[in-house]
Amino acid sequence: MLFKRKPTTIPSAADALPGRHQAIPTAEKHFVNGHALKGPYPAGMEKAIFGLGCFWGAERKFWELPGVWVTAVGYAAGATPNPTYEEVCSGMTGHNEVVLVVFDPKQVSYAMLLKTFFESHDPTQGMRQGNDVGTQYRSGIYVFDAAQKKAAEEAKGMYAEAIKKSGYGAITTEILDAPPFYFAEDYHQQYLAKNPHGYCGLGGTGVSCPIGLGVAQH
Repeated sequence: MLFKRKPTTIPSAADALPGRHQAIPTAEKHFVNGHALKGPYPAGMEKAIFGLGCFWGAERKFWELPGVWVTAVGYAAGATPNPTYEEVCSGMTGHNEVVLVVFDPKQVSYAMLLKTFFESHDPTQGMRQGNDVGTQYRSGIYVFDAAQKKAAEEAKGMYAEAIKKSGYGAITTEILDAPPFYFAEDYHQQYLAKNPHGYCGLGGTGVSCPIGLGVAQH
C-alpha cells in the first residue's frame, strides 16, 4: 500500500487527491460469463450501482443472480477523477468501492437487487464493514432515475424497521443520484472467481424483508 492512513470522514473536493484525465486500464470482458465489461449492452438492459463493503465479495452476490447481464467493480461517489485502488484506500479520494450491475428488468427486478444488497451486508456500520474500516466501505445505493430512488428509499425504510426490531442501530446507507463510475483495475474484476479462496469480508444482519420481488420492474 502507498498509504497507511484510514480516515473515516470524506474529504472535501479541495482536499481530495487530483487524480488523472485518462481512465486506468481494466479488463475487457467479464471473467465468468465473457460479456463486455464496458458494453455496449443489449437493448433493454438497465444499470444499478451499490456499495456494500469490500467489492470483491459484493460483486459475486450480484453476478450469481439470474437476469444479471454483467457486473463490474469500481469506484464512485468521490471527488478524484479516475482514481487508483491505492488512492481510494488512502481515504483521500472520497470514493466508495462499488459494484455496477447491468441487468434485464424482465428477468430480475430492481427490488430483488435491493434485497440482495440489504441482506448481504450490515448497513448500520457507517464508514466500515466488519474489520474493513474506511470511507470506501460505506453502505450506498446510487440511483439512475426517480423509480430507482423511490424503490431504494422505500426498501431502506422497511429494512430500517426490521433491523431495529432485531436489535441493530440505525441504517447508515446513503442514497444518491448515480455519480461517475470509474472501473477498477483488471485484477479486481470478478476477483473471487479468479481466486476462489480469496478474502470476502462481507457479513450481514440476518434480517430479511419482503419488498415486492416480482419478476418485472415497475
